[in-house]
Amino acid sequence: MKNLHLIISTIIVVPVALAYGISPRKLSHILFGFEVITTDAHNIFRAIMGLYLAMVFIWIAGILKPRFWETATIANVFFMGGLAAGRLLSLVTDGLPSLSLVIGLGIEILLFVWGYYNWTKYSIK
Repeated sequence: MKNLHLIISTIIVVPVALAYGISPRKLSHILFGFEVITTDAHNIFRAIMGLYLAMVFIWIAGILKPRFWETATIANVFFMGGLAAGRLLSLVTDGLPSLSLVIGLGIEILLFVWGYYNWTKYSIK
């Protein structure tokens, strides 16, 4: 149960990362309604993919190796909290996004709170 927030985060973030990076031109049009055309834009989307996958590797390390669990959980809390904070800022400054992004915000908040709860409950003091 202690690893479940990391497992769920991994299951969700891997496809999102791959969607950003494997074929930014095709998937950005389908997912976001705009095309990634320039080399710089491709570079940014693939860098986001790399960042997301790096976070996933930290979470997997925490799932597989108990000594990395706290580091993985802290990284997960900050990752999900950072995404949620950015989306909340956008909600206030830009307005209501599409339903899929509102659902994403809800999931990010849930994983942030759950990860924080697990961190405070299971971390070695």
